[in-house]
Amino acid sequence: MTKESHPALTETPDERIGFGIDIGGSGIKGAPVDLETGKLLAKKYRLPTPEESSPEAVADVLAAVAAHFDLPAGAHIGVTFPGVIKNGIAQTAANVDKRWIGTDVAEVTRTATGHSAFVVNDADAAGYAEAVYGAAAGQQGSVLVLTLGTGIGSALIHNGVLVPNFELGHLELDGYDAEKRAASSVKDREGLTYPQWAERLQRYFSHVEFLFSPDLIVVGGGVSKDHEEFLPLLSLNTPIIPAKLRNKAGIVGAAALAAEND
Repeated sequence: MTKESHPALTETPDERIGFGIDIGGSGIKGAPVDLETGKLLAKKYRLPTPEESSPEAVADVLAAVAAHFDLPAGAHIGVTFPGVIKNGIAQTAANVDKRWIGTDVAEVTRTATGHSAFVVNDADAAGYAEAVYGAAAGQQGSVLVLTLGTGIGSALIHNGVLVPNFELGHLELDGYDAEKRAASSVKDREGLTYPQWAERLQRYFSHVEFLFSPDLIVVGGGVSKDHEEFLPLLSLNTPIIPAKLRNKAGIVGAAALAAEND
């Protein structure tokens, strides 16, 4: 493989360089990250997720993504995974092969790339990035980051510390799994207008606010670019703002968490 030249990567001190890989159901993308600023040091490199997304098949893609960049030997590698992660091991698997369940994702990554790895749930990584570098940077207390997409991803950060595997999209609300009523995919599938969807979001956010009393709520996902269409329609006691980092949040958060847990 021919590596591309990445001047910002060579000009940044090694101790400031992290590396994040974001495993998704359709694509696997990675980039080096400046751990001081949260900015990407090179353009994201993305490859399709293998149709048979087994650990072995995905390992080959992880190796290719890491090999695309001239990473320092001791670079911190963080990996997001679409499922619950405990001690590097997948407990669940969403949109990837179920053979991942019970698999040590950190070990798969280390074997494939030659770098030690820290693995984190994808929503946790994105939420942590928003808390450290994005919309909630500098916020004390409890920050709740909710990503509205195919489902509802969630992350809770308290005084800068991530509380892992916070699956608030699966709260039962009015007899439904919450994300089956309030995810942005549901809005699209049912043809809801923003005001109609906002009524469902109001019910969901009010319930979450009551349960956790956060100091700030950050809303992410692709639909957050249209935040002016629905966030002003919500009535909450907690400030609620759109995310800033968009689709690079997973990479950035994974890299930062890997550095902290090295």
